[in-house]
Amino acid sequence: MARSVNSVASRAKRKKMMKEAKGYFGRRKNVWTVSKNAVEKGWLYAYTGRKQKKRNFRSLWIQRINAAAREHGMSYSQFMGKLAKAEIQLNRKVLADLALNHPEAFKAVVEKVK
Repeated sequence: MARSVNSVASRAKRKKMMKEAKGYFGRRKNVWTVSKNAVEKGWLYAYTGRKQKKRNFRSLWIQRINAAAREHGMSYSQFMGKLAKAEIQLNRKVLADLALNHPEAFKAVVEKVK
């Protein structure tokens, strides 16, 4: 008896992967093994990048808060410590937005904390 292979599904799987590799340079776009590796690596970078994006934004917010707090004679760590002690529950994203777009509101928060 002949060996049964599901060539329809195999072709569909390869076709789907090759479609993902569209726009790649050189053999990465048209050679199966090379494109498969390139696409899988791309997915890995995309997954990692989604995690790094959160870290990068948090560090950006911290830098913005630090710069704004120093304008009012306070370091970032002092400001965040006093913020917690005063039981003001504003997250870093909101504080950074206040510092950048609404400096008078940020100044009011600093005055409340002091």
